[in-house]
Amino acid sequence: MAYHSNAAEAWQEEPAPDHLPDVPIDLLPPASLTRPLWKSLYINLRDTVSPEKLPPLHLTSRPVNVGLLLGDRLRLPWFRTVFTNIGDVLSPETLPPLELESIPVDVGELITDQLSHFWWSSLLRNVADRLVPERLPRLEVTAKPVPEVLPQTWMLLPAWSEVISTPKVFYPDSPKGPEPARAEALRPVPPPPVNPDSRPRDPMATGLLRDLRRSRIRQRIWITMAAAQAIYLIAIAIWPWFS
Repeated sequence: MAYHSNAAEAWQEEPAPDHLPDVPIDLLPPASLTRPLWKSLYINLRDTVSPEKLPPLHLTSRPVNVGLLLGDRLRLPWFRTVFTNIGDVLSPETLPPLELESIPVDVGELITDQLSHFWWSSLLRNVADRLVPERLPRLEVTAKPVPEVLPQTWMLLPAWSEVISTPKVFYPDSPKGPEPARAEALRPVPPPPVNPDSRPRDPMATGLLRDLRRSRIRQRIWITMAAAQAIYLIAIAIWPWFS
């Protein structure tokens, strides 16, 4: 199979073969599933003692230097990553120019560049678009318009409250029954004093206080670790001067 770039695949097609090869379709499971145990043990032992010698592998692709693998990077200790980050900030790595095989497409001004402009440039651009708008070519629509959104067999009827207007009718009040006898005025009994310590605590307030205490503890731990790391880096930097 010939290799083509993404841009060339749209206009360059591979020549079709004269005859298609007959590929047998076998949907049966492999024979290794029904292999007996002693035979699989014998084959594994033979592969361990005298493995099969395969021809050297020919690679047609170009190797890419990816640097340190992700698994090796995750196994590094924490101080190695700190020193690596400091080294990248002080002396960044100089990479070769990027080789692009695709055809560049003019997308106009990028969004980040538009956001970095000052406000008066966007104001002038808006005024210019309002006074002298850009003339675009006629839009070519391939979809066919729908002739009848609402079929002719449908009938739209308004609500009766929007058609009929009648005067407001006020019905007379319902007759009031005999008034009940008034009860004697009783003095309210004051409730017993409630001890604030005996009230049940709000679970949300309790959880919030617990989270605040834990966040303060974590803050002190992280500040202590950051201070210890800074002291360690300063000591390493000034140690050659005293030695």
